[in-house]
Amino acid sequence: MKRQNLRTAALILCIFSYLLVGAAVFDALESEAESGRKRLLEQKRGELRRKYRFSADDYRELERLVLQAEPHRAGRQWKFAGSFYFAITVITTIGYGHAAPGTDAGKVFCMFYAILGIPLTLVMFQSLGERMNTVVRLLLKKIKKCLGMRTTHVSMENMVLVGFLSCMGTLCIGAAAFSYFEGWTFFHAYYYCFITLTTIGFGDFVALQKNEALQKKPPYVAFSFMYILVGLTVIGAFLNLVVLRFLTMNTEDERRDAEERASLRRARNNIHLNQMNLIPLSATSAAAVPSFCTCLCYRPQVCGSPAPSHPETLSCHTNPVYYNSISYKIDEISLSTRGQTGSSPGSTLSSNSPRCRQHPRLRRKSI
Repeated sequence: MKRQNLRTAALILCIFSYLLVGAAVFDALESEAESGRKRLLEQKRGELRRKYRFSADDYRELERLVLQAEPHRAGRQWKFAGSFYFAITVITTIGYGHAAPGTDAGKVFCMFYAILGIPLTLVMFQSLGERMNTVVRLLLKKIKKCLGMRTTHVSMENMVLVGFLSCMGTLCIGAAAFSYFEGWTFFHAYYYCFITLTTIGFGDFVALQKNEALQKKPPYVAFSFMYILVGLTVIGAFLNLVVLRFLTMNTEDERRDAEERASLRRARNNIHLNQMNLIPLSATSAAAVPSFCTCLCYRPQVCGSPAPSHPETLSCHTNPVYYNSISYKIDEISLSTRGQTGSSPGSTLSSNSPRCRQHPRLRRKSI
């Protein structure tokens, strides 16, 4: 348990440190640019107000109309193609923000739709990722065998390398396609693919939002939908290979600790039972009477076998075939009995006693 607590504390510290570093870097990179854009926007706003003699209220109304009209440049957002696009962004948690339900009924349905769709989608992508990794592992084995390599074992390093190259190839293919269809630069298209397939979904770059593409370009629409789903599968396979192994470390440690605790409990119980079977001799006879050892078998399915044929010695028979456990019992025996019989003292569980006859499955070996 201490190992899991230390790992959790270290992860929390790393995340907060990572956040602080990210905040400092973004502040240094974006703060000045933001100030410059704000000054430019205020300048343009003043020029428009002076040119067209807008009042402050008129200008705010114009801004509101422009923002509301922006999503409609792609055509009808809530026809089947646009609705399918929106449903993809909901269950994959991309959430571009390019479209949102406008009615209360649509907002309620969106919440319930996401509650069921998001877990189902995560499970599907994880399962597809596992199947894809299995296929890749088989292909790598066949390739190594065809190349005549001495070992065809596929290591984790091989799988990580193939997964990384697959992710890079998927991003590059998407960047080339979207830069062609959307008129973006290759860098901006690559940025859009990365933000989309990692389900960040800022919404600053969104495909299918120009020239009514949702209604007028069905092949491009189909390609966009398939690219998102296939790309998420590839990214999911890579994350399943690399990240989920670290996520299961705490679970494996907890299971290991539980097994260790169970083993310790069993050991303590066995020691306690052995101590319960020890009966001390009285002070007067302890020095004169030798110890007596009785071995009992508690395994009925094994005790039906014949007794061992080797001669009896002054030790307990501990053959595990005949005895599942050994109990030691010290019996008080009078010296007169030993003198009269001239034989070894008998045990409390005699083979001729009624108690022993009532339990035919018990076997003992007395010395």
